[in-house]
Amino acid sequence: MFQRIQSLDDKVVDNIIRFRSPLKNKIMIAASSAGNLGIIWFAICLPFLIYAPARLTGVNFIFTLAFTQLICEFMIKRLVKRERPCNRLADEEQLIHRPKYYSFPSGHTSASFCMVAVSLLRCRWYIMVGIFIIAVLIASSRVYLRVHYLSDVVVGAILGFLCGFASVAIFNQLVQSFF
Repeated sequence: MFQRIQSLDDKVVDNIIRFRSPLKNKIMIAASSAGNLGIIWFAICLPFLIYAPARLTGVNFIFTLAFTQLICEFMIKRLVKRERPCNRLADEEQLIHRPKYYSFPSGHTSASFCMVAVSLLRCRWYIMVGIFIIAVLIASSRVYLRVHYLSDVVVGAILGFLCGFASVAIFNQLVQSFF
């Protein structure tokens, strides 16, 4: 089964170049950069933290980002140690710098989809849709830029959702215990 997944991943990496164009390159580089260090997600948290009625949602967003980072980046990624697809490509094929760390799961994607999960449970539909669109753009940029395999992104999205939903349950328990 893992061999079939790797075969599909390799085909996607090898064929993604056919979808490239200068405009798409710029969009995908910008989307990927927005996900670096969770910059876009912390920027989205700010209005929630400032507006008192939404403050708990903002704190839950930060909590889910930290929780997801711990699970995906510090635990799973270091256990699996999957090499990135860009490590087998020539330098001139790369549109962005090669990331230093492992590939599986995609940290950009898991962070993005944990935000989607929290927004699904805590926000109005139009906020959740906006967050979802940004998340999909960031996740697809990671495959487009060939710094992640498709399976890294799919599993990152699933883990992000699970971490997001779990973080809401944990956060609700913590809030009830302290307030």
